[in-house]
Amino acid sequence: MQTLRAEHLHRTYGEKTLFDDLNFIINEHDRIGLIGVNGSGKTSLLNTLAGIANEPDGELTTPKDYTIGYLTQKPDLDENLTVMDAVFSGDQPVFVTIRRYEAALAAYGAHPEDDTDQKRYLDAEAQMNEEEAWTAESDVKTILTQLKITDLSQSIKTMSGGQIKRVGLAQVLIQSPDLLLLDEPTNHLDFDSIAWLQQYLASYKGALLVVTHDRYFLDQIANQIWELDFGKLYQYPGNYQAYVQQKAERVNLEAEAEKKQKRLYQQELAWMRAGAQARSTKQQARINRFNDIESQQGTRQVEHHVAISLGQQRLGKKVIELKDASLSLGGHVILKDFSDLIQGGERIGISGENGAGKSSLLNVIADRLPLDSGIISIGETVKMAYYTQQIEPIPEDKRMISYLSEVGQQVTDKQGNSVSVTELLEQFLFPRFMHGTLIRKLSGGEKRRLYLLKLLMEQPNVLLLDEPTNDLDISTLTVLEDYISQFAGTVITVSHDRYFLDKVADRLLIFDGNGKIDRYSGQFSSYLAASQAESKQATKAKPKAPAKPANSPSDQPKKKVKLTYAEQKEWEGIEGEIDGLEDQKSQVQTAMNANGDDYGKLAELQSQLDDLDQQLDDKMTRWEYLSEYAE
Repeated sequence: MQTLRAEHLHRTYGEKTLFDDLNFIINEHDRIGLIGVNGSGKTSLLNTLAGIANEPDGELTTPKDYTIGYLTQKPDLDENLTVMDAVFSGDQPVFVTIRRYEAALAAYGAHPEDDTDQKRYLDAEAQMNEEEAWTAESDVKTILTQLKITDLSQSIKTMSGGQIKRVGLAQVLIQSPDLLLLDEPTNHLDFDSIAWLQQYLASYKGALLVVTHDRYFLDQIANQIWELDFGKLYQYPGNYQAYVQQKAERVNLEAEAEKKQKRLYQQELAWMRAGAQARSTKQQARINRFNDIESQQGTRQVEHHVAISLGQQRLGKKVIELKDASLSLGGHVILKDFSDLIQGGERIGISGENGAGKSSLLNVIADRLPLDSGIISIGETVKMAYYTQQIEPIPEDKRMISYLSEVGQQVTDKQGNSVSVTELLEQFLFPRFMHGTLIRKLSGGEKRRLYLLKLLMEQPNVLLLDEPTNDLDISTLTVLEDYISQFAGTVITVSHDRYFLDKVADRLLIFDGNGKIDRYSGQFSSYLAASQAESKQATKAKPKAPAKPANSPSDQPKKKVKLTYAEQKEWEGIEGEIDGLEDQKSQVQTAMNANGDDYGKLAELQSQLDDLDQQLDDKMTRWEYLSEYAE
């Protein structure tokens, strides 16, 4: 079994400890979702495993032939290459083999009489056979098509950041490494591509470690959730839904332990203040105990439920109205005679095809992009905040608390109470010890979170969100979702995140491209289910081609009467293969019985059992077919 073992991993960034004394094993069929607040070290851990970061304290152990594929948040592709050339430009073994073969073929074609070139060609061909690299090109084209990249001769420098991310994803998937590291793979994917990626990863033979904010995606692909939290790694068996339940239980236990510690501290403090007249040797032990408890106060880091509730200006009934709005950009129709009335308190989700103009609609509403024709009117009471994909420049040498104090030293919540900047930072998952940190020391995700908090501090009554889940971690999204649930104003969100849209939107605008916009009232998941049912119904309703006459001689297939030579050899060995799989299954079941209390091991063994069951089903189906023609 191909296994990666990590022991005593430790890494810091400035004054912050990203992870401390991490120990874990990644086995062959593990499907791990890695989560944690922005800045907790998720990407640093991926970089460490991929070997592209400075050597950490600790040790990584793998077999000599162990391969790792890594999709970074921003793939580094040569902008002068075409899509196909960029995919095959990696230094992974399969790409090296293909390039070596192409070079040998070119040399042999030019000098077929040269013995050296001939041998080089034959060696390269043998290597192609050994690594089964012949289908790589067609496999890449299939993957790119599913990821909505159709112009394979397009230059990388002409592509958007989202398109480059999808090319990078295709490059890493085709490698089929022992360990696949994916950092936010669903960013910039539409829901069709996400659904395809889920199916692809479900049948992936190696191990998978993925960082993602997409909770439905985690629920479908993960059999373990790992959480980086204050430098520690917590491992939970099961998918995201199972994690939420187990995490709630852990937090409750830690909160209870914290309460007990505080009660004990108060008791000891009262005793110390009482000032016993004679401190005996026996009492010295209690004094030492008090000093230990006192030193721990405020250092224990326990998660609590956080909620952010800010006041806002009154919002009138009419918020935004578009009449016969039309807009074209770069020859693409974005809006075509589009009309809509957006009222106070509405929750509107915008999704659909990439490049269809979803962000452009938000830019029109925010008065950053003029219409070609038509009218847009904004209500007089509207105070708008716009969370864009590209945030405003943040002064890197300012401290966090100073940056937010530009809005005000405090704000007012719904109940009219004053809330300080310090309290808001804590509610938005910035612990107190970070408040004086220079902004340049924050991670990209932490900067996004800080920027979002600044927008909310301005207390808008209309909130525009453009793909917020691309840069915010799950914990921050949970806080934002809670804020929106209590927000009395209007929220308009562009997103492909099914979970997020289900929680924050109850009316949808679906951009299909070329100015076509569908409307739907209800949750996004309901819309997807209805669309799939409609698609299946349309397929069934298609008229079938008339059948050819059954007695047409040209249409009579040749009836198979016996096995081919290859099938005969397969038939002779298939029963032994079935017996071998049955033995392996029995061994796994025995191991499961012996590890009933080790949930991590059970998850690994269950994955092996599922794989063996699938192999047995395939072999039995094949056996039944071959048995019909065996002599």
